Amino acid sequence: MQTKPTFAPELIIPNGVTDVSFYTSVFGATELRRFSNDDGSIHVVELSINGTLFHLHEETSNFSAVRPDKYDSTTVIIGLFVDDVHAVVDRAINAGAEMLSPVQDYDYGYRQGRIKDPFGHHWMIEKAI
Repeated sequence: MQTKPTFAPELIIPNGVTDVSFYTSVFGATELRRFSNDDGSIHVVELSINGTLFHLHEETSNFSAVRPDKYDSTTVIIGLFVDDVHAVVDRAINAGAEMLSPVQDYDYGYRQGRIKDPFGHHWMIEKAI
């Protein structure tokens, strides 16, 4: 049986983080697994949004990735398709995200709004219209 290719982003978070409820409360993510450090902080958390996996991983010196807030920039914008773009963006802002681009309809057929989550990751919340 051949495995269907799927993306599972791994988002880097600062050391010492214990609360990632932003993702469960804003995006409806379900926490599947958590690997904690001795102090109770997160080493890795596996989350799912409607069956799509992603991971949060603490920044470590033996990893070649850094968290985006370290340099106030990002090389990736994560697209998340939802039914109600306005509602998800509003929840994100109320939960501590920063508005990068307000929700609007574009002539190429998408309703989109872009936010930066509390850990600096950029999300394009969108829907085909």
